Amino acid sequence: MELSKSAKENAQTLKNMFGGSFDLITREFSVNGKTAETVSLDGMTDEMKITESILKPLTDDKNFSKLYSTALQIKDSAFKGTGITEEKDLFAIAEAVSDGNLALFIDGLENAFVFSVQGYPRKSIDEPQSEQNERGSCESFTDNYKDNVTLLRRRLRTPRLVFERMEIGETSRTSVLLCYLSDRTDRELLKKIQKRLEKTGIDTLPGSGYLKPFLDGRSPSLFSAAGFTERPDMLASKLAEGRVGIIVDGSPFALIAPYLFIDYFHSLDDYMSGSLYAAFIRLLRVSCFIVSTALPGLFAAACVFHPEVLPSNIMLDVAAAEAKTPFSLTFEAVAIHLIYEIVREAGLRMPVAIGHAVSIVGALVVGDAAVTAGFIAAPMLMVVALTAISSAVISKLHESVALIRFALIIIGGLTGFFGIFVCIGLLIADVCSVSPFGVPFSAPLSPFVKNAQADAVIKCDNKILAKKTQSLRELRF
Repeated sequence: MELSKSAKENAQTLKNMFGGSFDLITREFSVNGKTAETVSLDGMTDEMKITESILKPLTDDKNFSKLYSTALQIKDSAFKGTGITEEKDLFAIAEAVSDGNLALFIDGLENAFVFSVQGYPRKSIDEPQSEQNERGSCESFTDNYKDNVTLLRRRLRTPRLVFERMEIGETSRTSVLLCYLSDRTDRELLKKIQKRLEKTGIDTLPGSGYLKPFLDGRSPSLFSAAGFTERPDMLASKLAEGRVGIIVDGSPFALIAPYLFIDYFHSLDDYMSGSLYAAFIRLLRVSCFIVSTALPGLFAAACVFHPEVLPSNIMLDVAAAEAKTPFSLTFEAVAIHLIYEIVREAGLRMPVAIGHAVSIVGALVVGDAAVTAGFIAAPMLMVVALTAISSAVISKLHESVALIRFALIIIGGLTGFFGIFVCIGLLIADVCSVSPFGVPFSAPLSPFVKNAQADAVIKCDNKILAKKTQSLRELRF
């Protein structure tokens, strides 16, 4: 829709496009003897900036002369701020106003002026909530993408850090930033990510996690090749390896693509510790992943089909405890893990003020009452406790771990070790089959990349790592 030469008519048309919303503010005044109208959204703009940088200069006759073009005088001398553009399409102007800009219409001018005066509320920079580190940075991403850009710029002070902006969502028109280092990121990888984001075809974008299925590709898998982080230092380190970051306006979590399986077992604290201790902690995390996924299923299979693998005294204690319960051991394992997931979900969704009551009730119901009443055997309760603690060590993998755990419990209780080992083989095949961006999800272990082993399962000394710049290009096939 092209503009009319009447400022009032343009302002009214814009008001009709917003359905007469109460927060749409219009102001009428005179600029160089001509009627002018401004349109903005209340709460999305900085009123002080509008008053001092726009309204005062425009209403001061000393800034204008009848001999010169009004439009040129506004751009050259009247406007005392930054970020001014001209638009002649009403739909583009409506989108700009929705983004917190102010539109200025003047009688007789074919174009409208759009001023960048955003002033909506912003969340302060807090400590990371889901990625705690002992000696890492205490800054996390915020809901405002411009603040997140600044946090990254502070850590990567190079002109090669590039941010490309795109809009996703037919209705929401959410700003999405692709961030990468131009001298380290593979152009083919960048084009693949751009194409997948452009083809989403979604109506609204509620958060960055909504984009993960579109980045993963078509092949179904229990694991995602796109990870997330709320730490600017973590994203900066991944960009230095040639990866691509995706920042979504309104979300404090940035996406990293591609994200490898081994990355789930890395932490920034590893690089603040000695190499031997860091290697031990990483192996501990891998062990916790194995325990959290396979231990309940192996325990159920051993008790039901293979009692000979357990020491005789332990097997006798387990048999005595299970004799007092009315359910089968497999059913117990599924039920108690389901209760654990319910308690965990309730703890996440309940208000903070009463969230501690969930842990108390869960401990009473699961830990004491169920065993005392004879519904659950004590050995199985101990297995669940160990499994829950182990899964907390690798919290980013909880979604995949929970599904794998239930599958192995049921299959182990029905088929024994044979079924579990078949499932583990399929799981390994699944990990090795994911490579949506040309980088194997299982790299650098499969295929084995010798140059990348210095910072894979184990971590070499920082003196060695400082001489080696790991690049994602080494892992492509």
